[in-house]
Amino acid sequence: MNKTESTFVKHVPCPHCDSSDGNSVWSDGHQYCFVCETFTEPEGSYMEAVQTKSPIKGVITNSFSQGFYSDIRDRGLKEATCKAYGVKVEKENTFISKHIYPYYNSEGNHISNKIRITANKDFRVEGNLTKSTLFGQNIFSPKGKYITLCEGELDALSVFQMFGSKWPCVSVKSAASALRDCKDNLEYLDSFESVILCFDNDKAGKQATTKVAELFEPHKCRIVNLKDFKDANEYLVAGKREEFIRLWWAAVPYTPAGIINLNSLGDALYDENYCETVHFPWLGLNEKLYGLRTGELVTFTSGAGMGKSSIIRELMHHIMTNSEDNIGVLALEESVKNTAFNIMSVEANERLYIKEIRDEFSRDQLREWEKKTIGTGRFFAFDHFGSASNNEILNRMRYMAKALECKWIVIDHLSILVSGQEDTDERRSIDILMTKMRSLVEETQIGLLLVSHLRRTTADRGHEEGREVSLSHLRGSQSIAHLSDAVIALERNQQATDPVDANTTTVRILKNRYTGETGIATYLFYNSKTGRLGEVSNPFEAEDTEDAVGN
Repeated sequence: MNKTESTFVKHVPCPHCDSSDGNSVWSDGHQYCFVCETFTEPEGSYMEAVQTKSPIKGVITNSFSQGFYSDIRDRGLKEATCKAYGVKVEKENTFISKHIYPYYNSEGNHISNKIRITANKDFRVEGNLTKSTLFGQNIFSPKGKYITLCEGELDALSVFQMFGSKWPCVSVKSAASALRDCKDNLEYLDSFESVILCFDNDKAGKQATTKVAELFEPHKCRIVNLKDFKDANEYLVAGKREEFIRLWWAAVPYTPAGIINLNSLGDALYDENYCETVHFPWLGLNEKLYGLRTGELVTFTSGAGMGKSSIIRELMHHIMTNSEDNIGVLALEESVKNTAFNIMSVEANERLYIKEIRDEFSRDQLREWEKKTIGTGRFFAFDHFGSASNNEILNRMRYMAKALECKWIVIDHLSILVSGQEDTDERRSIDILMTKMRSLVEETQIGLLLVSHLRRTTADRGHEEGREVSLSHLRGSQSIAHLSDAVIALERNQQATDPVDANTTTVRILKNRYTGETGIATYLFYNSKTGRLGEVSNPFEAEDTEDAVGN
């Protein structure tokens, strides 16, 4: 019988699935996708020109490769193991050039071969692989105690051999097709008391393991946790049979992601994830919050003109002087020049953000303050004024965190971020943005300092007159409070006739996920000459005492 060979030409995108390079083109014009396993016949008369047609639809040669039984020494496999599965080889001179893995349908008919080309580790297919069962399924009857499910044919052979040919071992066609392969043969797999998953120890293998395990009832699936090698065959080749068997028997029942037995933590319970901690420049906040930490989102809020920007520039300068970290700034209501002068002002103890005051100093003096602050090259600002899309802001934040290595990012302020969104529902826009920013904090482990405004209240006394702030006063959405690790409110009666009262800010902690301590943390006095905030004792104690006596 004549046999027409077809050789691999190139990988191309598959028109039937999302794979960018899983589809393969062969010299006779046919195509086969190793991801979705779709066979495409060649255009023209090639199939009609084959003299002896196979009765099997999709065969790419008019007869299956025959080969012969042999051990596969470079893979540690004995001839008896290969013969048990019907696996044959072809040789060129003395070297094995092909592995021939037979596949059968549910009636036990040989309908396809998967050919492994050893020179380049590529594959081609004879017959209709999509109609086949799991590799090896034809030789193991259903209803047993254990069945091991591997990611590849060589691994199934290896596990079978390492266990002395005792337990059923089968494999899916690939990690990409694992879920569909198992769904198609679920009744067979489910007939066994336990299904032992032994997929490759890589990203694709772990993802496939999770998807397959979720098909079965609780405690049905056990997962082999490979440690030193990528797959079962590597354990066999390395002579680690006993180690593999130990791991196999130690396989743990599948548990959905996010659910663990706390007893399994072991020493990991005491392995602290590294986080950068910078203490506040004010003792009262440190006593309740224990400083600022990377990996957390801290929100500062107050009424209009109450000192949010002042406290933020104090913190940026403090982080600069007490760490070696880079700092990203998205100040959407000011130019990058004003951002620079704000930072320099803290260093100078002068309000350099006011031009008239800045003009009192020589350029050399300004350059000196510049050199000590923004001249360090550790501040990066978003050169944009006003609203921006969510994706634009998040992309800039991610770039600052990953490319510029900013450990701390400041956003001033949230309301202006959502003001330019197409969605006119402010609450919904804030919910979406807060959720994405929270995820970004977890992903990049930055410390995010967020400024947010308060909504107007119907009370006689507004926030600008020193009204006490609560979480319910946050403007737009409660997701601000829910997704923040800490919420710090600033309260001040800016209309007070007493200059001490008018310039003293009560700092109140509304939320504190780290320690749970809330309430008044400290008092900060604004020095109108230097523009600095200094910590002071409670200036309202005398007033409170007089009120109590009067009552």
